[in-house]
Amino acid sequence: MLLSPILDSPRAMNPYFDPEKSHHRKDGFQNNYNEFATKSLADVMQWRINAVRKNLPPPPAAPIPQHKADLDFLHRNSQAKTAMQPAVTWIGHATVLAQVGGLTLLTDPIFSERASPFARLGPKRHQPPGVAVGALPHVDLVLASHNHYDHLDEKSVVALNAQAAGPPLFVVPLGLKPWLADRGITHAIELDWWQSHRVSVATGDVEVMLVPAQHWSARGLNDRMNTLWGGFAVFAPDCHLFYAGDTGYSRDFTDMRERFASRQIAALGGGFDIALLPIGAYEPRWFMSSQHVNVQEAVKIHHDLGAKRSMGVHWGTFELTDEALDEPPRSLAAERQAKALSDDTFFVLAIGETRLIQPRAPG
Repeated sequence: MLLSPILDSPRAMNPYFDPEKSHHRKDGFQNNYNEFATKSLADVMQWRINAVRKNLPPPPAAPIPQHKADLDFLHRNSQAKTAMQPAVTWIGHATVLAQVGGLTLLTDPIFSERASPFARLGPKRHQPPGVAVGALPHVDLVLASHNHYDHLDEKSVVALNAQAAGPPLFVVPLGLKPWLADRGITHAIELDWWQSHRVSVATGDVEVMLVPAQHWSARGLNDRMNTLWGGFAVFAPDCHLFYAGDTGYSRDFTDMRERFASRQIAALGGGFDIALLPIGAYEPRWFMSSQHVNVQEAVKIHHDLGAKRSMGVHWGTFELTDEALDEPPRSLAAERQAKALSDDTFFVLAIGETRLIQPRAPG
């Protein structure tokens, strides 16, 4: 995982290449505003040596909050159809169980012990999932933002594909549908930025759109930037949900607000009812800022989107960078105070905890 962004190996031709799209390249994909810059081996070594010298990351000052999941509610809500209450449940890391529009969906599911291709190497899980994969309600949609191991976990997607009542629909960026097919997962669609797919349910159509993010992709040493990455905007009659995936800060989020302005005017219910934004894995900034936002930048994204509420994810589960596992929510509390935001405007949950979202009601 560390070597992927520093090796500049030959890349295959991009079968999706469209010269009319600026993020398409003949040999892969790129960001809209800040091109992915290959790190040198010296950069990686400087980061890791400094972390060892300073004994980083420090241990958490307190245990990561955990909450016994309300499985009865989650299962009843998943079967409620038109009576479903919009809700989000934090499973851990960037994995969120969201129930909106009569659908139960998962973002970037990882239930494995390590975010790694190896059983005994790589980032180890520090807290168990808030809901075990076998205890989940039926999952209708899986939204996978990109192909990094802590966001697209092979064992987890294979297990979800085998759920008793039939596989979920996997919605992925360009290039990942063949990877899924190689693992027997065929109920899948892939999207380019700004493309969407509609799912018809009893409550009405739910639109799922892939949106830009500032990041990169690689699963091994020879596939850097071969597949696309992104976030998701989910437009259901009762809830507009946004999931950023992994991202650095960029103008992409003001672009989204402008693009979605006509469907999010006050008379139609306003902006995103809930935005799932990453708040962890950000230190050191000189190395991480191009690919992972810090808390202050996450709050900027909240404002750029015009979201009503945001929930911080991508923290507390895997030690990926130099900050303590429990630092992001402390930093968020300070930033809320500095920006005069209420606690429930940009919040975090305990692992396993559910938060109900006020249903969208056009004025």
